[in-house]
Amino acid sequence: MKEKEIKEILLKKNNDFRKAVEIHRECEKKLDDLKKKSCLSTEEEIQEREIKKKKLSLKDKMYRMISEYKNSL
Repeated sequence: MKEKEIKEILLKKNNDFRKAVEIHRECEKKLDDLKKKSCLSTEEEIQEREIKKKKLSLKDKMYRMISEYKNSL
């Protein structure tokens, strides 16, 4: 089964996966908003780093869930 198919299944059936995807998208939007600024304040730079860490952590979590689903087949 392809990763895309597994993602679709998990989005429908797994609340944790769905929530991780939603938060990941929110992080992307926040990063896009920060990128639009010509210059970031120190606070915004810290915020950007924290958002990137959170986004990466969520991505890792989603891929673990996908992997676990593949292994359960």
